Amino acid sequence: MERIDETKPEFPAFPYKPYSIQFDFMKALYKFLNKGGISMLESPTGTGKTLSIICGALQWVADQRKKQNDTIQDGSDKTSTNESQFNSDDEPDWMRTFAVSQDHQNQEKKIKKKEFGVGSGRHKKEGSKYNHQNLFSQEEDHFVTKEQKHMQTPNDSLEMEDQEFLVEDYESDDEVALSGGQSKRKNNGVSISSSSDDEEDQEESNEEKLKVYFCSRTHSQLSQFIKELRKTVFASELNVICLGSRKIFCINEEVLKLGNASHINERCLELQKKKTTETSKAKKLGGAGKMCRTKASSGCPMLGKPKLQKNFRSQISQRGPLDIEDLVHLGRNVGTCPYYGSRSMVQAADLIVLPYQSLLSKSSRESLGLVLKNSIVIIDEAHNLADSLISMYDSMITYSQLENVHHHMERYFERFWSLLGPGNRRYIQTLILVTRALLKLLHNEEAPYAEPCKNNSTGKNSTLDYSMAINDFLFSLNIDNINFVKLLQYIKESNIMHKVSGYGERIINPRNDLGMKTSGKCYEKESTLSSFRALADMLLSFINFDGDGRMIISKNKSTCFGENGGYIKFVMLTGEKIFSEVVDQTHAVVLAGGTLQPIEETRERLFPWLPSSQLNFFSCSHIVPPESVLPMAVSSGPSGQPFDFSYSSRSSSAIVKELGLLLCNLVTVVPEGIVVFFSSFDYEEQVHGLWRATGILDRIMKKKRIFREPRNNTDVESVLKEYKENIDALSKKDPQQNISSSSGAVLLAVVGGKISEGINLSDGMGRCIVMVGLPYPSPSDIELMERVKHIETLGNSNSIKSLKFYNEVPSGDVETGLEILRSCKRGKEYYENLCMKAVNQSIGRAIRHINDYAAILLVDVRYSSNSSKRSFSHPADKLPKWIKDCLISSTENYGEVHRRLHQFFKLNRKMGQ
Repeated sequence: MERIDETKPEFPAFPYKPYSIQFDFMKALYKFLNKGGISMLESPTGTGKTLSIICGALQWVADQRKKQNDTIQDGSDKTSTNESQFNSDDEPDWMRTFAVSQDHQNQEKKIKKKEFGVGSGRHKKEGSKYNHQNLFSQEEDHFVTKEQKHMQTPNDSLEMEDQEFLVEDYESDDEVALSGGQSKRKNNGVSISSSSDDEEDQEESNEEKLKVYFCSRTHSQLSQFIKELRKTVFASELNVICLGSRKIFCINEEVLKLGNASHINERCLELQKKKTTETSKAKKLGGAGKMCRTKASSGCPMLGKPKLQKNFRSQISQRGPLDIEDLVHLGRNVGTCPYYGSRSMVQAADLIVLPYQSLLSKSSRESLGLVLKNSIVIIDEAHNLADSLISMYDSMITYSQLENVHHHMERYFERFWSLLGPGNRRYIQTLILVTRALLKLLHNEEAPYAEPCKNNSTGKNSTLDYSMAINDFLFSLNIDNINFVKLLQYIKESNIMHKVSGYGERIINPRNDLGMKTSGKCYEKESTLSSFRALADMLLSFINFDGDGRMIISKNKSTCFGENGGYIKFVMLTGEKIFSEVVDQTHAVVLAGGTLQPIEETRERLFPWLPSSQLNFFSCSHIVPPESVLPMAVSSGPSGQPFDFSYSSRSSSAIVKELGLLLCNLVTVVPEGIVVFFSSFDYEEQVHGLWRATGILDRIMKKKRIFREPRNNTDVESVLKEYKENIDALSKKDPQQNISSSSGAVLLAVVGGKISEGINLSDGMGRCIVMVGLPYPSPSDIELMERVKHIETLGNSNSIKSLKFYNEVPSGDVETGLEILRSCKRGKEYYENLCMKAVNQSIGRAIRHINDYAAILLVDVRYSSNSSKRSFSHPADKLPKWIKDCLISSTENYGEVHRRLHQFFKLNRKMGQ
């Protein structure tokens, strides 16, 4: 180990001569991978971080494989008496342990597989959701494999058309212990969890292979990673596959018309089930009658021909790394599904590129067949990892969904009760009881265990929001004596949700015996199947530990359709156990990002077991020289009006007009593009409307064209394209012409929107970034306040006492939220960090390479060094170091701001010529 650390690694795959900070980044990453465990590497956006990650991590993998091959070669020439030499200190501990114990582990695994069956879903100890993630997965097509060939003999009283909806007999839990992991369904001796020896050998071979998983937040960031990878020799040396969501990969036009991601997921899974059901039903009918087949009822046409899938995989192997757009294009050309085509390449891949959700969610990992053992996991854009992680385990069910499930369950039970065995009757009645209790809760006006608080953020007393602990919630509904682990297992084993929803569709569409939906109109209201899945997710939340999360009850009494708009939501608060599942399996987990500070907050929320002194951390400055960036705090406008964009003042017409005057002046001095970030879409709309009414918009447009970020993410690309074309047109003009006063564009964007989270605004697209105010999240957000209260108790010796105190404070409006923040220390710091991380992400869109330059204007009196308006810590303290070091935090008036901007752009234009 020591000799490895002393050896200076080389990175020949880096396509250019690396800057010193890039070389330092790669060396640190290489060293951390040698050590294993958790690492955090911070490098400002625009410093070539992605390329540094690729060359640093994959060079390490290449070196380890070479060493491993050399060791195997040497071992073949030696006898077993030299085994002690294999365990040399030159080898990392993880490699020695992995190689020595591999045969023993494989033998144990074969024994276990034969004894229990692959995927048998044996239960671990009750009480935690994380041990039961495999119970439900929309990604997992388990119902396809569980469609049994041997149905019960049709009863004379049961119509042939209804036979397929009757659940198979389910033995009582007195007869078979559920914890044994064996199915309770009477399947005539057919083992649901059987596995062939070939499958065992394939999976074992998969585990032996060192894999690298690269994750990021958005599909566009994954595509960018692939583009950078193609610049290196690793593109031709490794098997690479890119994974994504069904919505982004789907090429079935009929399914794509549904638009909504959850509807597309449901329809995709449904098409596969319909194909299996159709085949099974045709066999049962025999010659009794002809099936009326339709194109839709034959399953998805993009998965009908295995030869095309084979051709798809073959072309991927030949072409090298393909991004999502390439895979979709290839799928269309071949005529087969790129979603399942890419999934089928996982086992053979060396490098797997995928979104957060696919790797961090246990159910997604299992459905995709991701094996993390001894692998490397790299999570980019990890600045909000804790919140992103826990939000994946949230669950919500609405009043209308509960009504839908309850109605169909009662109808199903009424139709089949005389044919159901005692086990099925008991569990179906339990499901009806639970849904009835949840419906009753949303009907009641008063909360049983918590003081309801009217949410006045809209000025109407239409919503009653309050929170409860999990156990209190179950006690209040008198459902605390239900074994939800067994109930969930029943839902999975019996396939009840598909039986009930299928029968419901059969009743609604009696002529369509398969209950097919063929247009997006069928999805205007939630389907029974998606409602049932929402209920299953909620039941899964009930088996968490009491302190893992909170139940949010919202009693909204009306929607735009006049329906009850209430809902029940489980909010996960702790990510420690979820993250540990990933860490415990892997050799190394790397968190990378432009701004990871404060790292202590991330450590406490995700891996508190790791002492701060043992955390591998690296941070570097920006590659651009200080003279290429001009950050300034702007505390007042051209007419001297102070800029106070706090919640109580930002709607003032005087302040909005002053902001407009500021922009009128900026368009005369800033060349090319200006990007203005607002705290929300609503506020941007309010400002834009007032500017239009007062003529300010016309004044700005005389100098520069205005573009606005659309609310719909799918429309962002077209707006950005037009904005970029407008900027690029300037390069065709005479460079001697004074372009700053006659051309360019202004882009009005929103913090937290797509533009702020990963769009490259290099060069002329972002010559000036204007951050309007401090985008603090609303204190009326009850879920946010629950996280604030939870974080306040982390690491606190009086945590039980504190938790009780903070849980007694109701949430739901601005004043209550501010009261909670005033009484917190750590929770308030988390609240501030949320704001400043959003600021840093937004202003980091500019300055993307060493020759880039931009001005950054922080428009609010609270950014100023001499501000008396601050109620929290100084925002400048949480800015990235490369900005903070050259921040002009105080200016006498706007005249000074204008003068500095003029000098800055004059100097940099001259240097660029």
